[in-house]
Amino acid sequence: MVQQGARIAIVSPASARENNGNWQTASRWARFLRGRYRVDLLQEWHGQCEPDLLVALHARRSAASVAAFAHAFPARPIVLVLTGTDLYRDIATSVEAQDSLRDASALVLLQSAGLAELAPGLRAKAFVIHQSAPALRPAAPSRRHVDICMIGHLRPEKDPQTFIRAAGLVRDARVRFLHIGGALDPELGAAANAAQEACTRYRWLGALPHGAARQRLKRCHAMVIASRMEGGANVIIEAVTCGVPVLASSISGNRGMLGEDYAGYFAPGDAHALARLVERSSLEPDFYQLLRRQCAARAPLFDPAAERAALLDLVDNLLSRESARPIDTEIT
Repeated sequence: MVQQGARIAIVSPASARENNGNWQTASRWARFLRGRYRVDLLQEWHGQCEPDLLVALHARRSAASVAAFAHAFPARPIVLVLTGTDLYRDIATSVEAQDSLRDASALVLLQSAGLAELAPGLRAKAFVIHQSAPALRPAAPSRRHVDICMIGHLRPEKDPQTFIRAAGLVRDARVRFLHIGGALDPELGAAANAAQEACTRYRWLGALPHGAARQRLKRCHAMVIASRMEGGANVIIEAVTCGVPVLASSISGNRGMLGEDYAGYFAPGDAHALARLVERSSLEPDFYQLLRRQCAARAPLFDPAAERAALLDLVDNLLSRESARPIDTEIT
């Protein structure tokens, strides 16, 4: 039987200040759960409250919170949300991340392709919950510019330099490359500033509030995600749900979001291939409409009601069990 009014702690190392995809997920899940449970949204758990269930984002960065909760309440469930750096780097190399996998009662992946990264012994407790975003009415296309945006803080995993290089390769004079995100890596920030001076087509807009970034996104012709690793990029969902096609690096996390047969992929790090896709989208109406149709076909996966229902179903089921945490799950 579900414990109505049970207390849940959500641990997100990222905070509202970072305003990244992990924070957006944590904040959205807190809203979904508060209709049924008492929810604390924390950067770490160290005993300051006694929740009936812990949700932790990021296996390595939340490892101390997961370990402390598992020690304090060995029979209470832990939901571990696996990020891109977890799936495609840390769980293979970090003892702390591996310990979090062992201690978790349930592993949540944000796209189905990530299941292949888990050891067979862990897949039985893995669940896919697609993120969501409210649909926005698409903006009327600009007659003057073809704006291509990239949204994401400047750090190596997001590979902003491929976007910057592509800006210098596109020949269609109408195209502008708009880059939204703060400089988490000072060298990449310097590169973005230098690119603005060298290439009039490229503009770095810096960090914007989430709502402002999404309003800018919906007015764009297409959005680029050039990442070298992603667990399930929230920005893809925000583009799809406002009718903006995505040009994406061909990595597991992006393919899990957009589908294996999506026409808008380019090889990671290949600025020439990205530039060709940008020009095809701006100059070939049939290709652009294909991208729009393929993205529209994925939109039902990213409906807020579906995400909320899947999350509540998982949490309800875990809380209804007498003991949810597996003690001796072997990582192979």
